[in-house]
Amino acid sequence: MSIQKVRDYFARWGMEDRVMELDQSSATVEEAAAALHTEGRRIAKSMSFLIGDHPILVLFAGDARVDNHKFHKKATMLKAADVERLIGHPVGGVCPFAINEGVDVFLDESLKRFQTVFPACGTANSAIELTLPELETYSHAREWVDVSKGWQEENQ
Repeated sequence: MSIQKVRDYFARWGMEDRVMELDQSSATVEEAAAALHTEGRRIAKSMSFLIGDHPILVLFAGDARVDNHKFHKKATMLKAADVERLIGHPVGGVCPFAINEGVDVFLDESLKRFQTVFPACGTANSAIELTLPELETYSHAREWVDVSKGWQEENQ
């Protein structure tokens, strides 16, 4: 099971007990926000893409939308049927922890508004609360990127 893979992943740092297994679904931003009693924008949603034949993950704030025009290379969203095979977790539980070798992780600027965020942990009813430095460290993110839209309006 994917949540156990993620717990084992975090066990290296003694953080496995921070992985939450929820009583209700957290597969969507709205469901995760309700289950975690937080704002939807603090949910760190993982979206998977192919650039050429290389799978990548980008983590966005829950209120951000993908802006395809900001990608420097053509990025195609993975089909749901391919996500688990290429990334390592099923749709609804995709996260940047305990993923397949060779998947690059990027963090979108939309997350920088928050002290902590809630990414999934491998299943459609799991999460962990992490600070941004923790998210950077444990996701092994390559870099911060700006490939989103829709969230900036609230800050203007």
